[in-house]
Amino acid sequence: MDLTIGEVAERSGLSVHALRFYEKEGLFANPVRRTATGRRLYHEEDVEWLAVCTKLRSSGMSLAVIRQYVELARQGSGNEKERLSLLRAHEEHVLDQIRELNECLAVIRYKVGIYEGALERGEANELWNPSHAEPAELAGTDEDCHRAAA
Repeated sequence: MDLTIGEVAERSGLSVHALRFYEKEGLFANPVRRTATGRRLYHEEDVEWLAVCTKLRSSGMSLAVIRQYVELARQGSGNEKERLSLLRAHEEHVLDQIRELNECLAVIRYKVGIYEGALERGEANELWNPSHAEPAELAGTDEDCHRAAA
């Protein structure tokens, strides 16, 4: 079944402008067909590929690497190791992002705990506020550093 650019935009969640950009950048797995009047025609396969492509993009894969992957796929069999290598490298990149985000989440959870505890004890007013800190407090003790972490 042929799909119009508007239908593909609706199904993929991408704008018509983004679809034209993806086509211009050579990111479709198959060339976009045209009617005799120049209107773009897509297949269901194109929508499925766009779902993969947008996940790769939103996970940080560059357009250049996506294009490289697509070009390899278009060449057909015989380069599966190269495609796998691209995917493995990106997998490592995503795992690094996840590790970094988990570290960020740990800091946020720590700070949430500090705020929840201070609020439960009625001591929220004692949380460190840099606009009210005096110079001596900034040099501070371990307790001041603990409050500064709040």
